[in-house]
Amino acid sequence: MKLVEEKNPDTLRVLEIINEGLSKRAVITIMACCRVDYNGRAVSRLGLGDRIILIKSDGSFIIHQDRNLDPVNWQPPKTKVTADIYQGMVKIKGVRRNPSESLEVKILQTHMISYFIGEDSESLELAGYEANMGDLIFKDPEVFEKGFRPTSREYHTPQGFIDILGKDQDGNITILELKSRKAGTNAVKQLRRYVDCFSDHKEKVRGVLVAPSATDDALELLEEQGMEFKALEPPRELGTDKVVTLENFFGRSSSE
Repeated sequence: MKLVEEKNPDTLRVLEIINEGLSKRAVITIMACCRVDYNGRAVSRLGLGDRIILIKSDGSFIIHQDRNLDPVNWQPPKTKVTADIYQGMVKIKGVRRNPSESLEVKILQTHMISYFIGEDSESLELAGYEANMGDLIFKDPEVFEKGFRPTSREYHTPQGFIDILGKDQDGNITILELKSRKAGTNAVKQLRRYVDCFSDHKEKVRGVLVAPSATDDALELLEEQGMEFKALEPPRELGTDKVVTLENFFGRSSSE
């Protein structure tokens, strides 16, 4: 069966369904009154309350309250999840070795429990982000300006990674800070730090903020700092040859 679901099951049945779901690498969903304890890099305790517990086939272990987007407690894929009976309650425990940590959920009452065996091998395609803007400029540099020659992406400096480094048609070093949404003063300040990394160069160094739009404060600061703004919309077409998934997008963003 692809789906098993029961309402208000007793303790032994809850344990049976959890263990069956774990053995089949199914996605387990539990709506229950429970308490949650975490020990590891920190320590936390969450008293009794009605929550949604998710155990995914990759080992992700997630507890949601009835508010907020983010889970209140979670452990990532490859967590070792087990279940047993503890003092008359079902105890679900997720353990990781590196870093050493454990997440325990003790269920007082289960309102609903299910497991689902799904099939999904697709990756989410993303468009409209800084990475897509970078792809566009490298493919067609003149969308930025005529004669521009990009030379590096994610160029490392002591102040971070420059989105695009290149030279303009006059041979001037040109630094592009890309933003896929309306840019503010923080983006300008970051661009300034990148430009300052080239302060020992004799030739002119241009700093250009590239975004769909910028706040008035950002535009004023750019002018004060002798830097520039270029309006450019990120491409939003899906189905291109280069597919950007959530995994590699956020992995790339974490280094920025």
